[in-house]
Amino acid sequence: MTISAALVKALRERTGAGMMECKRALTESRGDIDVAIEYMRKSGLAKADKKAGRIAAEGRIAIEQVGSAAAMVEVNCETDFVANGEDFTSFVSNVTHTVLIEAPLDVNALNNMPLADGKSVDTVRRELVAKLGENISIRRCTLFKSSIGILGSYSHGSRIGVLVELQGGDATVAKDIAMHVAASRPLYLRPEQVSAKVLDQEREIIRAQSMDSSKPAAIIEKMVEGRLRKFLAEVTLLGQPFVKNPDIAVGKLLVQTGAQVLRFVRFEVGEGIEKRQEDFAAEVMAQARGA
Repeated sequence: MTISAALVKALRERTGAGMMECKRALTESRGDIDVAIEYMRKSGLAKADKKAGRIAAEGRIAIEQVGSAAAMVEVNCETDFVANGEDFTSFVSNVTHTVLIEAPLDVNALNNMPLADGKSVDTVRRELVAKLGENISIRRCTLFKSSIGILGSYSHGSRIGVLVELQGGDATVAKDIAMHVAASRPLYLRPEQVSAKVLDQEREIIRAQSMDSSKPAAIIEKMVEGRLRKFLAEVTLLGQPFVKNPDIAVGKLLVQTGAQVLRFVRFEVGEGIEKRQEDFAAEVMAQARGA
């Protein structure tokens, strides 16, 4: 049967899919739009499964805070182009709101929760994969709820997000600490949280670097311990120089403002994901050979 341009246009408006994909679905469904939509959904989910192994190291960090609760998520895709598109940003926003309202224990629980249209988060994600042509994954999420503390958040564009909970202080201090965490990347809150294993490894590295000196062993050990204290100041929030006033440490700022940091979480898009290195020259040559 002949598929009219008007029918293709109507299906595109309802699904947002490409013209050829809409025409193919209408042909398969003999012009029935509802059957075509179901066909596209099923074939799209199958395509999504095939894309699941592709590296997704771009994406967005989103935060939603309402009163004493704040949610933060990282959703990944393959390119900046998709990350900045309306479909992707809307999905990320909806997922973040779901975390805030439903308080899932982890990403697996989140995937099974319904969005506003009644479909599960994972179903909508897979449909988005089919529509946009890229692997999309919800990498992590976190939720802060506080009955005694003050929550602060900070977003650096859409690539870095931080949540902080304070006891004491005020909203301005909480925001400043969140901004500091975004900029200075502390790994721990205080020195006591650094494991003995990490300390021993760092101690051995410093000792090995100091062995070339002609100083006595006792002096070298004092140098090692001094550099270890410097290391602890660099990796712990309380020991770092405050980003807005490097003359004082964050710990001292908190004492001055009567605040205590209870916890913090920092997300950065794609951190720890090994990105694929593109060789565009080789790709062009491969395409030329196959032409």
